[in-house]
Amino acid sequence: MDRPNPRTTYDRIADHFAKTRAYPWPEVESFVADAERAAIALDVGCGNGRHAEVLATRADRVVALDASRGLLGTARERGADGGFDADLVQGDAGALPVRDGRVGLAVYVATLHHLRSRERRIASLGELARVLEPGGRALVGVWSTIHDRFDAETGFDTTVDWTLPDGETVPRYYHIYDPAEFDRDLAASALAVHERFRSSGNCYAVVGARRSGHRSAQT
Repeated sequence: MDRPNPRTTYDRIADHFAKTRAYPWPEVESFVADAERAAIALDVGCGNGRHAEVLATRADRVVALDASRGLLGTARERGADGGFDADLVQGDAGALPVRDGRVGLAVYVATLHHLRSRERRIASLGELARVLEPGGRALVGVWSTIHDRFDAETGFDTTVDWTLPDGETVPRYYHIYDPAEFDRDLAASALAVHERFRSSGNCYAVVGARRSGHRSAQT
């Protein structure tokens, strides 16, 4: 199947997408509210910054990463309007520009399922493990077959159209996870799962780094 590039897709729809995503997810708010304060927090796939804003209440510094320069522009505007600070970085979820073991708190929701192969998704989870400090925690969430709109028991690739105000439709690539598959990908990475739950058609896991020796060349 044709697999649209997420960066190109979200650059095209950034302004309209950001206007429809005003509020943070309650699952993220609850996770952050229960977390210990961190020196550095990370939002992978930050979009318009709605979850970076929540992380800013629990961290001295927030790094907010997205592949889309257009979405980062909307996050910059949200930060200025909302009075919170975040270091906005254009980057790849599969190669996080953060040093090993520096992140105490992270959110990685609604992004992993846009990566276009299982190898890339597992590598990205490994990157999350690499940057988490000992005792650090992250919330990972993916769209799942448990959602009412899907009639499937196993994971699959698909596109979901975004409709712009002028009627133009822009396809977005998704890998829709089944719950067992999500567990397998987490297990194949260097992440330790501390909690699993399901909510609003998504599978979630609260995770930490499993192997203290996991390292890469990223700085």
